Amino acid sequence: MLVEARESRLDTSIHMLFVFMDLGVVWLDSSQMVVDIIVARAWRPVYTPCQPARYTLEIQPQRLNEFQIGDHLEFNHE
Repeated sequence: MLVEARESRLDTSIHMLFVFMDLGVVWLDSSQMVVDIIVARAWRPVYTPCQPARYTLEIQPQRLNEFQIGDHLEFNHE
């Protein structure tokens, strides 16, 4: 989980250069609502969420089917 200080499309963009495997990426806004979901392919230059996000969750791509845009997630900041 990557956490930014504020919601932003630019600040939550990721690159996959020098990453040797695909990643599942789920972007969430400040209210912890899913705003975008993608499979980030290895060695691609940049991925940016469609909507401003504050949280970037990187997971195994096969788990992306557990999420849908509009879902609300709950997690603790412990």
